[in-house]
Amino acid sequence: MQRPPQEDFSLKETKPHLGGGKITGDKLTSTYDLVEQMQYLYVRVVKAKDLPAKDVTGSLDPYVEVKLGNYKGTTRHFEKKSNPEWSQVFAFSKDRIQASVLEVIVKDKDFVKDDFVGRVLFDLNDIPKRVPPDSPLAPQWYRLEERNGNKVKGELMLAVWMGNQADEAFPEAWHSDAAAVSGADGLANIRSKVYLSPKLWYLRVNVIEAQDLIPNDKSRFPEVYVKAILGNQALRTRVSMSKTINPLWNEDLMFVAAEPFEEPLILSVEDRVAPNKDEVLGRCAIPLQYVDRRLDHRPVNTRWFNLEKHVIVEGEKKEIKFASRIHMRVCLEGGYHVLDESTHYSSDLRPTAKQLWKSSIGVLEVGVLSAQGLSPMKTKDGRATTDAYCVAKYGQKWVRTRTIIDSFAPRWNEQYTWEVFDPCTVITIGVFDNCHLQGGDKSGGARDSRIGKVRIRLSTLETDRVYTHSYPLLVLHPTGVKKMGEIHLAVRFTCSSLVNMMHMYSQPLLPKMHYLHPLTVSQLDNLRHQATQIVSLRLSRAEPPLRKEIVEYMLDVTSHMWSMRRSKANFFRIMGVLGVVISVGKWFDQICNWKNPITTVLIHILFLILVLYPELILPTIFLYLFLIGIWYYRWRPRHPPHMDTRLSCADTAHPDELDEEFDTFPTSRPPDIIRMRYDRIRSIAGRIQTVVGDLATQGERLQSLLSWRDPRATSLFVIFCLVAAVVLYVTPFQAVGLLTGFYVLRHPRFRYKLPSVPLSFFRRLPARTDCML
Repeated sequence: MQRPPQEDFSLKETKPHLGGGKITGDKLTSTYDLVEQMQYLYVRVVKAKDLPAKDVTGSLDPYVEVKLGNYKGTTRHFEKKSNPEWSQVFAFSKDRIQASVLEVIVKDKDFVKDDFVGRVLFDLNDIPKRVPPDSPLAPQWYRLEERNGNKVKGELMLAVWMGNQADEAFPEAWHSDAAAVSGADGLANIRSKVYLSPKLWYLRVNVIEAQDLIPNDKSRFPEVYVKAILGNQALRTRVSMSKTINPLWNEDLMFVAAEPFEEPLILSVEDRVAPNKDEVLGRCAIPLQYVDRRLDHRPVNTRWFNLEKHVIVEGEKKEIKFASRIHMRVCLEGGYHVLDESTHYSSDLRPTAKQLWKSSIGVLEVGVLSAQGLSPMKTKDGRATTDAYCVAKYGQKWVRTRTIIDSFAPRWNEQYTWEVFDPCTVITIGVFDNCHLQGGDKSGGARDSRIGKVRIRLSTLETDRVYTHSYPLLVLHPTGVKKMGEIHLAVRFTCSSLVNMMHMYSQPLLPKMHYLHPLTVSQLDNLRHQATQIVSLRLSRAEPPLRKEIVEYMLDVTSHMWSMRRSKANFFRIMGVLGVVISVGKWFDQICNWKNPITTVLIHILFLILVLYPELILPTIFLYLFLIGIWYYRWRPRHPPHMDTRLSCADTAHPDELDEEFDTFPTSRPPDIIRMRYDRIRSIAGRIQTVVGDLATQGERLQSLLSWRDPRATSLFVIFCLVAAVVLYVTPFQAVGLLTGFYVLRHPRFRYKLPSVPLSFFRRLPARTDCML
């Protein structure tokens, strides 16, 4: 596979004309200052009165047509109404205006041809300009005119002004850029929107015991367990070890619940009467609204819940109440953070309970400027096209820009703000192609296509600096990594309290409960999966919906799946970290072998000083680290990090490895390919197995020094320890340190290529490998 040129995947710094103002130092001079200003002509059609009747019947079905050159927008029409109210806003991009006159026409809806009622004309040179935070322009009554300029009966209330995208009318306005989109659903799907993730809680159900159960077959010992269901989540306890009608469990079940609580927790006590046959002994439903909420590790009170049983009598379901009950401790955990993202790039680390939140440390502002060179994502009317929009996610707040229709270089210029509570968090910005321009029901089950995404870690940003960069949009396909375009962003992280932000670096990453009562890895994986499902379901029910495929891509739902490419990348990352240790080892080996005699002599002198004055050892180490940090300050990163294809091993991945990464779970590939991949994993696992075995061998040799597994070796080591204790007791420590150091740093003339005596002795020690089958 031919490797793409690396410069195509690089980050590029840009110098856009932000805010219509100039950059002063690192700060900007206007309020809506992280985007380029886009001028729009706004027309607010409020209402009409005293409209003349046009039909033979004397009725009127009025609507308004706003026309500017080739662009035309229309309001909804009313049946038989002479005083209609519309309250609709139209926005025409100034860059595309080619006319000099704005025409607002009132028409009468008819089966054959719509009748002309009257119009109002505006010269574009006379239209006032409004810049927020100026108050909105008050609408005025305008008398309708005939085409020849004569006044006619009827008046139209309008407001017309020139503004920019900071205007509060901008998000809900009809845009001339989207003139091809029709219908209320289609228009709703292209507008910008802000969403909030539902508030998520961990629900802990501590099942303690049950009492007075009544099994149908009283001649056998019951094998009882408890099954708990919350929405789509179902968990069960183990079968109780006490096989009586008063079973004990004392087992925790963990669920994810979202406010508002829509479904109750349903518990059923069941008896396993046969391998595939379970019998319900009783049920109870617990509404979550009435469940205790705890903020710390102190246990909540236990409660007894009555169990109910339904039986079929003569075809009817009847409820039988009896004295069976279950003892539980049920609580909503407010002290945990419900993880719906990977912990490696979380955007929020606060606990669920708002009472435990700390004050914010700053503000994150992001200007989504534009994109360039987007790839064609679909075909419409025989030609390639892309209808792009952006989604940004930080904390509980999701934002979605408007969709720019049919453009490979869309310009959004929308600015959004988030409160920041922790600097060690990540904002994710994704670009998608909108496949729902005709409304949700007319898309034929189409999914919005991913174009790419960018992650920015806030801790890598300097405060109060505006970062303007063009980020590559990289997506991994089964055929390899592909650049889908570039997204142009302006980012600023403003710190409100430097002391609070520095203090955050001394705090645990997650809330206290994660350390006081930690959840297991398997629990966290299962709970994260449930949390992402709940978030995607709730956001897909919003209007317009933030669809499931978008939420799952932004939350990296599939990041835990096996990937040969990721495994290689992580291995090379480990080698990169160990490379520093290896380099130090090589440098020390050169010192010991006198490759550079002057350096070796200087090291001898430094060693002599440190041994004679041991109190200088730690100050010397920290001073050395300080000087290295100051030296590296000159080469500190000046750009935020971005997706790295070389680090990800995406540019060198084998096609079969990529095909395996994109395979479904469970697999859908033919048996011969699965067999080949299985054999490949076996060979890799065999190498890992060998390395792990070697590590275990070294550890067992250490244990065997004193275990008398080899009596001669242990007796030699014990005698050596006794002699060493006596010698070290009578010899000053500094003398021992000097002798050891000079021995290690001795000249190559006094060295032998054979292994040293201690190393030879260690390698002869027994391990338990000879006990392995």
